[in-house]
Amino acid sequence: MTKKITAPLDKTAIVKLEAGDEVLLSGEIYTSRDAGHKRMIEQIEKGEELPFNIKDAVIYYVGPSPNKPGEIIGSAGPTTSYRMDAYTPKLLDSGLSGMIGKGDRNEDVIQSMIKNKAVYFAAVGGAAALISDKIVSSEIIAYEDLGTEALRRLIVKDFPCIVVIDSEGHDLYKSEKVKYRITNNE
Repeated sequence: MTKKITAPLDKTAIVKLEAGDEVLLSGEIYTSRDAGHKRMIEQIEKGEELPFNIKDAVIYYVGPSPNKPGEIIGSAGPTTSYRMDAYTPKLLDSGLSGMIGKGDRNEDVIQSMIKNKAVYFAAVGGAAALISDKIVSSEIIAYEDLGTEALRRLIVKDFPCIVVIDSEGHDLYKSEKVKYRITNNE
């Protein structure tokens, strides 16, 4: 059964999600990739406020392509998440509740997710044009000089994703590899 949730995410919604859950996410999310993450960490370390309220926020790791006339956004497929791993624990400690991307996360990120009751969703790579149809509004709010990596506020409606790592650290990338591993004895 697909679960419908709304961002910003509160902790009661997050702890109900389990690795493997299919989710339709609606509400306000933000986009950022490595260059934007680096800037956010610099702002936090300087004691400056971020350009958005990070409490219970969701960040989608994406650098959308330019939109065509009449479109809200161009293709918006997920970026490989490990590139943000060095920055993620500090953002989680600052209030971030969810991330959307693709690929494994390191153990420091997973432990920080458990500590902060956060969730990591996977969006389907290769379906960028379909995903962009679920984005109903897009606005650059900071770091415009970073081009496609600028920090954006998106409004999404029924954005499809899967809980890959839940707030207890259950990780589909690990459990499913073990489940389907074939040994030489078989």
